Amino acid sequence: MKSYIYKVIIASIAIIFVFKFTIGKEISQINEKINFFSTPEGRKQIIVSLKKELRKANDKENYLDEEERVLIRNFIKKINDELKISN
Repeated sequence: MKSYIYKVIIASIAIIFVFKFTIGKEISQINEKINFFSTPEGRKQIIVSLKKELRKANDKENYLDEEERVLIRNFIKKINDELKISN
């Protein structure tokens, strides 16, 4: 009985360590990012980053390459045709 209790205690401690160093680490990183987004400084930094990316996108001449244009055009045509049929 005594060895059973020792084995259970050792197994429990091993499970706790494995959890703490694998899943627990990932959860703490996610919590840090959530806390960063909830602070005023974090939100300001995100806004600055979004503005910077929008400026870069506006400076581009073409947003889409030829393959993307064809795919989107065909998709819009399909939706248009489907909407015409339902009328």
